[in-house]
This record gives sequence, C-alpha cells and structure tokens, in this order.
Amino acid sequence: MANYALANAARLIRESRRTIAFTGAGISVESGVPPFRGPGGLWSRYDPAKFEMGAFRRNPAESWVLIKKLFYDEIGKAKPNKAHLALAGLEERGFLQAVITQNIDGLHQKAGSGTVYEYHGTTSSMQCMKCRRHFPTESIGLEKLPPLCPVCGGVLKPDIVFFSEPIPEEVHRQATLEARQCDVCLVVGTTGEVMPACRIPYVAKNSGATIIEINIDESAYTYHTSDYFLQGKAGLLLPELAEQVGTG
Repeated sequence: MANYALANAARLIRESRRTIAFTGAGISVESGVPPFRGPGGLWSRYDPAKFEMGAFRRNPAESWVLIKKLFYDEIGKAKPNKAHLALAGLEERGFLQAVITQNIDGLHQKAGSGTVYEYHGTTSSMQCMKCRRHFPTESIGLEKLPPLCPVCGGVLKPDIVFFSEPIPEEVHRQATLEARQCDVCLVVGTTGEVMPACRIPYVAKNSGATIIEINIDESAYTYHTSDYFLQGKAGLLLPELAEQVGTG
C-alpha cells in the first residue's frame, strides 16, 4: 500500500502544473535541529518568554544570550539533510516551484532551494530596532551582546518572528498566493498546529490542490485534509519520492 501511495504521489507531482512544499520542524530534526514544541523541544528546556518582543525590548542583552546559544552556536551549525536536498533537486528539475517553511534555520537555501518563503523569519539577517536597516548576520560580530547597529548604534534583532510580532506581510501574501495557485502541496514534517502558518495547506486544499503529507506521526492534516499520507522519516521518503518523480 505504501509503495502504491508513493507511486501515485510521484505521478501527481510529475503531472502537476505547479507544486509547492510546506515544511515544519520535522524536516530539520534529522539535521540535529530540535523542534520548539513537544517532548524534548526547546520550549521544554528554555523560557519562551525571552522571545517575546516586550521582554526583548526591556532587556535585549538577556534575550541575546539565549538567542546566540540556540540559533547561532547550535542551530547555526546544522547541515541540510537528504530531505532538504531532495526538495532542492525537485526544484532544479522543474517539479517544485516554491518552498514555504516555518523553519528559521536556512537549511532549504543551504541545500540549494531558490524560491523559499520563510514564514517565521530567518537567522541569516538582522534588523536594527532604531533605524530599521537590515544586515547580513555574517557581517555582524556576536562577541559582545547585544550586537549593535554599525550605522546608528541601535540594538540589532535577528529577523525571526518573535512572540507578539506579526508575520511579515509580504511573505504571508506570497505564501497564500502560492497555496491558491498550486495543484499539489507537499506537507513535510509539521503537526499543523502553529497559527497562522498552518492554514497554508488548508488554503491549497480549498483551492483544489492535492495534499501529499510526509510525517513520522499523524498530524492535524492527516484525516481531514491530506489525500496521501506517507508515514516515515522525510530523509528516507522524500529522496525516494523525488527519484520516482524523475524516473516515472
């Protein structure tokens, strides 16, 4: 049954006019990136209040100690895995038009994906809280915290979406547009519980798309939204799916 579902999913992607992928923490777990939620998640070990905008403004140095540890010293060292590479390969061969990700780790880009909408922002750039200029993270030293703007001296904040911060309007608009226009939506490594990002597969489904889900465990999409549920590790199933897409 699993092989039949995989073959059918591959055929749908091969025949699709426009396919997108919607990814969550599960795709990066195989790269050693811990999820935020659930048993063993970051929020079970660290105080999420440090990532609330009010707390950041009141004491940016305290928040930055945790930001540096988690997002730059640990997650920043992660490498793309076979699932990231499979999606990049599908895009390169013209079978995948966009990736919409809830992840902030930049692993899709490191794998070679060109069209990536980062719903919750990215650690690869920073913004000055005073003059609002953006800077590549690699150009900013983190020896002294909080890092300061090289232009005006204001406090820098990583371009990730903190609690009580809105989703970037342009990213939300483009992601929603992709969902409305696609024929197939690959859902990979997400439980479908984080609002408002989790709406993307629903938008795609309501616009007539076929939903192909790849998850280790059942999600909020499995029984009500997904047309195909491929259960297992993304690092195993996505390369196999990508191979079948190309050889069918």
